[in-house]
Amino acid sequence: MSKTLPVVGIACDVMTSGMHPVHGVGEKYINAAANGAQALPMLLPTFGDGKDINDLGALYQVEDIVSRIDGLFLPGSPSNIQPRHYAGPAHADGTLEDPQRDSLSLQLIRCCIDHGVPIFAVCRGFQELNVALGGSLHAKVHEVSPYHDHREDKSKDRDGQYGPSHSVNFVSGGWLHSASGDTSCQVNSLHSQGINRLADGLEALAHAEDGLIEAVMLKPESGCWAVGVQWHPEWQYENNQISKLLFSEFGQQMRKKALKGQGKLFDQG
Repeated sequence: MSKTLPVVGIACDVMTSGMHPVHGVGEKYINAAANGAQALPMLLPTFGDGKDINDLGALYQVEDIVSRIDGLFLPGSPSNIQPRHYAGPAHADGTLEDPQRDSLSLQLIRCCIDHGVPIFAVCRGFQELNVALGGSLHAKVHEVSPYHDHREDKSKDRDGQYGPSHSVNFVSGGWLHSASGDTSCQVNSLHSQGINRLADGLEALAHAEDGLIEAVMLKPESGCWAVGVQWHPEWQYENNQISKLLFSEFGQQMRKKALKGQGKLFDQG
């Protein structure tokens, strides 16, 4: 018996391996997108001026990507969005940026929404979703009153850093509240940036105890399903009911898109 797998495009980071720039995505994101959403991952190299690559934008446009995917997954990253994209002040010296990822992700978000391609955005991706639609960010949430310090404890091991850090409260009647039947959940927290001004096209789904927006959804009138969360649901997603809900719904939305005849389904025997 065969099953059909929707294709999920995953935006890559540009990192350095030895002397070489490489385009890649963390394994935990690929695993959660593949197994949690039941989708076939397609890693998307970025545009922009790299050391070893000409501008891919001259070879293909974002529409070429969007026409080949059934959903877009925007993962987290150690890098931060360049503030010029939301008219913010320059980052402090030493802040890691990835202008090549910016050049692809922000365009992809807008194009996917225009074509009704579902989006699931995590951490940096959550921030990209807000910026792409006209919102802005706090560069250092921990320096803005009344917000708490949402950064990870780097003295802990990986399990400790991705362990529960604080609770988030779901907006009453919002998608997370209605889909889960819960009013809150415990989440991990590994970010220094956060939403300042929420984009007009988004609505908040959850807030941290200090009031920081932790989850958003594209407004229904857009006609496109797009959800973003500030935490990392991909981490051991199979052990967390809210994480399983997020990836499962993303997968369902991709399959709906594919069944409309506009996606590219792969048969697996």
